[in-house]
Amino acid sequence: MFNKKMTKSALESLMYIWGEPLSAHDAAEACAVTKEEALDCFLELQKEYDQEGRGLLIRRVGDGFQFATRPENAEFVEKLCTPVKTRKLSQAALEVLAIIAYKQPVTKAEIDAIRGIKCDRTIEGLEKKGLIGEKGRSNRIGRPILYGTTDTFLKQFGFTSLKELPELAEIENVIGESEEYEYEFEKDDAQMTIAEMTRADRADEELTDWAPEEDAGSAAALADAELDARTLAEAEEN
Repeated sequence: MFNKKMTKSALESLMYIWGEPLSAHDAAEACAVTKEEALDCFLELQKEYDQEGRGLLIRRVGDGFQFATRPENAEFVEKLCTPVKTRKLSQAALEVLAIIAYKQPVTKAEIDAIRGIKCDRTIEGLEKKGLIGEKGRSNRIGRPILYGTTDTFLKQFGFTSLKELPELAEIENVIGESEEYEYEFEKDDAQMTIAEMTRADRADEELTDWAPEEDAGSAAALADAELDARTLAEAEEN
């Protein structure tokens, strides 16, 4: 017989131990309940944590749920965890990542055409970081690999789904007023808040190191990166 209180308690334990986003399907199997019952408990827990303003929140990533620290506590976490090794995404990596995010599924040849330069090493680096992955094969000659973003991308940028990506026109407006930025992420994946941005190195075509977010303002994360407006315009036309 379904016991909601017991199931919610079990889900908290599972999320704590699992670390990565825990799907309702996997949680339901572990708790011997239906997927719908597990999802209902997840959503109820998420609401309770928000209403009570606890130090942890429950964030939804795709069809999974995970614990994350509350953004307003970032300064305290930073004091405890410093010095934290900071790693950065290069300007080239951000541009390629934006193209893939908006055009996916997309082939390497299409990415190269939009940027006007070969992106093999940048794509390889983004794959190693887990931000993009293979989504299948195109029906074109040679059946090239199709790339798309991953749940890690959603998690690091604070999105629940790709529907939360800012509009291209919105990004271009922000670009006109912004300075040059690059993203920082945390070394420890358990802390999933959005990074304070620092000045980007335009000359670097490869991925440099990258690190954590201090502020969970998600949709603005991609928008505030200094992406080339013409690149985004071409992506929209294609």
